[in-house]
Amino acid sequence: MKTTPFTDKHISLGAKMHEFAGYNMPIEYSGIIDEHLTVCNGVGVFDVSHMGEFWVKGPNALAFLQKVTSNNVAALTIGKAQYTCFPNEDGGIVDDLLVYYYEPEKYMLVVNASNIEKDWNWCVSHNTVGAELENASDKMAQLAVQGPKAIEVLQKLTSVNLSEIPYYSFTTGEFAGYENVIISNTGYTGAGGFELYFYPDCANRIWNTIFEVGAEYGIKPIGLGARDTLRLEMGFCLYGNDLSDTTSPLEAGLGWITKFVDGKDFTNRAFLEKQKAEGVTRKLVAFEVVDKGIPRHGYELVNAEGEKIGEVTSGTISPTRKIGIGMGYVKTDYSKPGTEIFISIRGKGIKAVVVKPPFRK
Repeated sequence: MKTTPFTDKHISLGAKMHEFAGYNMPIEYSGIIDEHLTVCNGVGVFDVSHMGEFWVKGPNALAFLQKVTSNNVAALTIGKAQYTCFPNEDGGIVDDLLVYYYEPEKYMLVVNASNIEKDWNWCVSHNTVGAELENASDKMAQLAVQGPKAIEVLQKLTSVNLSEIPYYSFTTGEFAGYENVIISNTGYTGAGGFELYFYPDCANRIWNTIFEVGAEYGIKPIGLGARDTLRLEMGFCLYGNDLSDTTSPLEAGLGWITKFVDGKDFTNRAFLEKQKAEGVTRKLVAFEVVDKGIPRHGYELVNAEGEKIGEVTSGTISPTRKIGIGMGYVKTDYSKPGTEIFISIRGKGIKAVVVKPPFRK
């Protein structure tokens, strides 16, 4: 398995380790519920160095990104980040990702760890405009410091005024004695906080310093288990579960990142434009379980008559709500909030109701 610059830290701290996207990653330390609530109420640190980073540079960088991504990259200003996806030729999604407008003619893409090779090959094969591409995934480390107290902890380690970095914005500056650290007001938890990008040889000192200054705030390392429950409570999609090569961004409720603006002829635009005009036959919905039961990925969703209407893509017991929550694709007729649906668990229909996310207000 691959390792990150923090793998030895996780092992020495007693984390439960498991393979994820080819990496030896921490799944939990003190327990998923404890870690989840730590991030909601205080501050926690995630090792997300397994994520992929690509640089797109040169005079044709924007033209390339306008072609391969669904969102309107031309709307970005320097220091802003954007959520988007790579549409494929079949109406599905290659991956969802972030685009950072770093400086003139230079962008950083942050892609999912499980899709680094796939995304890189996709970008290279679709680079018909001569943009300069660099796969910097092995040259960057990343920590996500998340929670309402994250800003207090991190402000002790930088002269950058973190309160002046708006949501989905970033800056590059000095942090913990190191220059050129990317400090980004983004995250995958809904609890606030920042993501830090830096060179791997800075990793050990940055980790240690964050935990030293964060001790008074009860800072804890957080594993991928709580990362998943946190994102699900917010209704954030996970590639491989809620998004895939066969799910349309419009079916997934990502019409807001699919921009049909003039001059943006992105991959499979005509199909998605037609789909928007005609409507989709299924939609990704969020639901809360009314009866007792835990929805799991792959469980069938049925109507009151027991007819299959869809499938669960993500599900868990909400650590903050203490009820079953989940997401899944259903026939459009069953997608309206308030609609009663059922999860088929061991042959029994467990009642649930479609709701508007997030589950955690």
